[in-house]
Amino acid sequence: MKERNKNLRIVQGRVVSDAMDKTRVILLETFYTHPKFRKIVKVSRRLKIHDERNESKKDDIVQAVETRPLSRQKRHRLFKIIQRGQI
Repeated sequence: MKERNKNLRIVQGRVVSDAMDKTRVILLETFYTHPKFRKIVKVSRRLKIHDERNESKKDDIVQAVETRPLSRQKRHRLFKIIQRGQI
């Protein structure tokens, strides 16, 4: 059996699109304090992740793990669903 790497890069975000087959778009939001103006700034990133069984839906909070390139834009795979979205 293969041993898994313990140093996996895991990101957590909210699913904003589930229109594609086996692909989800997640939104990663990070906050930081601006060095000069001391205001809180929100930075957003959108990632495409691979969801083999189409188990995540829109507004779910999910974790994705970095993996080999699966396509031109997909570099992450669904790791687990943290919280289901509101229906």
